[in-house]
Amino acid sequence: MPLRAIIFDFNGVIADDETPHLLMFQQALREEGLRLTTEEYYGTFLGMDERNCLAALIEKTRGRRDSACERRVHDRKVALFRAYTAAHPPELFPGVADFVKRAKHRCRLAIASGGTREQIARALAGTPIEKDFAVIVAAEDTATGKPDPAIYRLALQRLNEATPLPQPPLRAADCLVIEDSLAGIQSAKAAGMTVLAVATTYPADKLKEADAVYSSLKTASFAEIEKLFRN
Repeated sequence: MPLRAIIFDFNGVIADDETPHLLMFQQALREEGLRLTTEEYYGTFLGMDERNCLAALIEKTRGRRDSACERRVHDRKVALFRAYTAAHPPELFPGVADFVKRAKHRCRLAIASGGTREQIARALAGTPIEKDFAVIVAAEDTATGKPDPAIYRLALQRLNEATPLPQPPLRAADCLVIEDSLAGIQSAKAAGMTVLAVATTYPADKLKEADAVYSSLKTASFAEIEKLFRN
């Protein structure tokens, strides 16, 4: 079975912006009297959709769900992140633009991210790969986030709906997912997809559930990747 599509996570895979995401999240939470440590974020919540992360954190802290608080924190964090990235646009990881350009000539490309569509669009604006993705699935497109497989299933569905229509239709087994977190890896594996992890956020030994692990996309080899699809 050949490799026919690559679906990229965004934050921590394409855009180097995990640290400002955390800092803005922490500030928005502090304004509601809530606390999120760096260790909790990277140990428990990174890779989760922000809605799921907020719900779990508030319930853990207060012993109950609080949808109004969740909305306030979410909206405040979005505003803070928008202002921060307007002054400090996130950079693409080294090797990402070259990898995407080479991949575009081999297969279809998509993004499936727990970030918002606005955040993704702003980070891609003006970059060499701004228009290279046939499909972008963002946080607002699904009711549940990673590690649930819904976002990757939706990305596959939309790739099959994008013109020109793929013939034959793409299957989960035809797709490579590129992730940087355990929640993302679990999401993609549950969707039946092959996963390449990049150790941009976690050390490689924390990403062993992936089918292959690279230090970054700068070191990724298409010859080795395609071997994953010849078994």
